[in-house]
Amino acid sequence: MSDPLVGAVTDVARVDQRTKDLTKRMQPGEIAVINHADIDRVAAEGLIAAQVGAVLNAAVSITGRYPNGGPIRLVEAGIPLVDGLGESIMSAVAEGDLVTVEDGEVRRDGGLLASGTVQSVAMVTSAMEAARANIGDELERFAANTLEYISHEAKIMFEPLELPELRAKFKGRHAMVVVRGHDYLSDLAALKAYLREYEPVLIGVDGGADALLDHGFTPDIIIGDFDSLTINAVHCGAQLLHHVHPDGRAPGRENLEALGLAPGAGYDEFIAEGMSEDVAMLLAYEAGATLIVAVGTHSTMVEMLDKGRKGMASTFLTRLRLGPVLVDAKGVNRLYEGRVRRRDIVVLILAAVVTIVVIGLVAQPLHIYVEGILLTLDDLWYSITH
Repeated sequence: MSDPLVGAVTDVARVDQRTKDLTKRMQPGEIAVINHADIDRVAAEGLIAAQVGAVLNAAVSITGRYPNGGPIRLVEAGIPLVDGLGESIMSAVAEGDLVTVEDGEVRRDGGLLASGTVQSVAMVTSAMEAARANIGDELERFAANTLEYISHEAKIMFEPLELPELRAKFKGRHAMVVVRGHDYLSDLAALKAYLREYEPVLIGVDGGADALLDHGFTPDIIIGDFDSLTINAVHCGAQLLHHVHPDGRAPGRENLEALGLAPGAGYDEFIAEGMSEDVAMLLAYEAGATLIVAVGTHSTMVEMLDKGRKGMASTFLTRLRLGPVLVDAKGVNRLYEGRVRRRDIVVLILAAVVTIVVIGLVAQPLHIYVEGILLTLDDLWYSITH
């Protein structure tokens, strides 16, 4: 079934297994070819911001495991979304190919490459409702995984951490940890006044560093596996910390090697268990920050599933360890929306009237005018009474 409202779209195709890598090189109008089951909200917002002409998904954009918010954002933005094209589309379409998408069919030079399902708003909405009905099963699995990992990680998470030598001074200062998560851009924009007033230590977790730079702020520290960082961020002057797990796992080391960086010569290592965003908060806490503001961090089941996590053990334990020192800034952009109140309008009008009266009372022309009226009245009274 295809959406009859979707016409033909012809443009250059960009192909990548990782949606967040693809959005970095997309140009407006180009066609994104991805293999992303359960498209998450952040990925969808990245595609929308890149102004893609269409999205071709080898996988199913909403499988029904949970109500992921990516597909609905794409279709509501008017971007054609074609689902279930099959993994062969990833090799059938090469980077830079000129392809045409129409009625769920993908063609190059007139030849049919693959066909799938064009998603409409009604179809995605229906799939999300079905996913909400099934979320209880997913919640049970999620909770079981969380408890299982807590039993393994609890002791590790509360052990003292050995900090690398940090250039930024944390003691007595606030720290802000920025992650590429839900509402991170709008929340960061809403916190600009806070950033300028308090000047917290800024920690960017991978792509969160680019968000800080885009808003005119330079991160003091960048931490993570460096899989979604621009060259501009790498060379912005921040201290680079590679997150390494206690068991020796070091995802992203190849990314640093590709940049010509080595431990102690370009970046430092920080060994801790958990997700990079949790490790960033633990770093600030252990370094002596008096308050830690988290922007874009993942703290709900849906957000964790969007990130591909089966549980949230490290996040739960991190928040338990930090306690009141941690402030989550999620949704701060919606906390207060400025509006013009009638009381404000009345006050403005009264202020204007008072200003006019005061100016009139002290102005010389008004004095002359009033004196003229008084003189006229005096002459009239004299003529009547002699």
